[in-house]
Amino acid sequence: MSISLSSLILLPIGISMAQIQQGGPDEKEKTTALKDLLSRIDLDELMKKDEPPLDFPDTLEGFEYAFNEKGQLRHIKTGEPFVFNYREDLHRWNQKRYEALGEIITKYVYELLEKDCNLKKISIPVDATESEPKSFIFMSEDALTNPQKLMVLIHGSGVVRAGQWARRLIINEDLDSGTQIPFIKRAVDEGYGVIVLNPNENYIEVEKPKIHVQSSSDSSDEPAEKRERKDKVSKETKKRRDFYEKYRNPQREKEMMQLYIRENGSPEEHAIYVWDHFIAQSAAENVFFVAHSYGGLAFVELMIQREADVKSKVTAVALTDSVHNVWHQEAGKTIREWMRENCCNWVSSSEPLDTSVESMLPDCPRVSAGTDRHELTSWKSFPSIFKFFTEASEAKTSSLKPALTRRSHRIKHEEL
Repeated sequence: MSISLSSLILLPIGISMAQIQQGGPDEKEKTTALKDLLSRIDLDELMKKDEPPLDFPDTLEGFEYAFNEKGQLRHIKTGEPFVFNYREDLHRWNQKRYEALGEIITKYVYELLEKDCNLKKISIPVDATESEPKSFIFMSEDALTNPQKLMVLIHGSGVVRAGQWARRLIINEDLDSGTQIPFIKRAVDEGYGVIVLNPNENYIEVEKPKIHVQSSSDSSDEPAEKRERKDKVSKETKKRRDFYEKYRNPQREKEMMQLYIRENGSPEEHAIYVWDHFIAQSAAENVFFVAHSYGGLAFVELMIQREADVKSKVTAVALTDSVHNVWHQEAGKTIREWMRENCCNWVSSSEPLDTSVESMLPDCPRVSAGTDRHELTSWKSFPSIFKFFTEASEAKTSSLKPALTRRSHRIKHEEL
């Protein structure tokens, strides 16, 4: 006969309850405490007691994985793709393992941005002190000096960081579909400067300091008997709490606190900061944005806060399944009109790539990204986005030509 872990744990508690019920009124406090404990215990949480330690490798080699020549993550020995359910019936442990691998992937992509794409890592805030929390972005050497074109890349929300579109794609499919690297390399080949934003790097985490509260009973004027009774109740409360914590959190993960980065505490703040300190200072005559998912919302917020500057410097914006909402974000009429003329949103759809898709919102045109998977919209619309930028640049140039001609005629007439 098999007995479950939860049965073994709850059995002594049941016996204790029976023994207490046979006791006198002075046992009521213990009864109440045990009932409270039973009401809060989650059997799924109890199962954590059998978890292996949450101690994972800190390198791809330690996980026994590597990226092959096609940019696919494969097991070094078996050649198989990544397996999420490494241990059956231990979903929480498997998830923690996946997250640990994800952190390694983030660092790996950072290395590719610097080594393969030749981008520079720039610390922000630009005037940060040695001790304050910092973030960073990536830029090409000519990002601020290129007189012609600058491309700015903004990913969506969640665990992704600079250089990524979707962690899931990097791990389960390949680097091309999951990272911004193909965009960066093609942009550089076509003469763009490049800036890669890092809008989810909003804070650093540090271990929460342990606060030791000294008992005030020694300095109290209370009678000794009353103080002793209070101390006893306090000790019993701590004992019950520790008993519950033993099963609720057997791995004893550290309690962390967040220290936010100045002027970069949210994706919206980050976009505005990078605009003010880098993009607005660049020499490029034509600035182009590629913004995925929440990155589109961050761009619209930037436009609301810096409307005149954005209009004067940005030539075109490619959104991929953007979650912006011009009504909720209270974008004005002039912004909506500008977006209709200068933006295009490639949305998840089963229709062929670039097929027009109807929209209920009066902002920018929506076309199919050629996929119904949200995370794939950037990669699938990749060729169309560069074509869109080229056409927008040519249209801007052709619209300026008559004005330049008239101006040159005026100068010649004045000279005569």
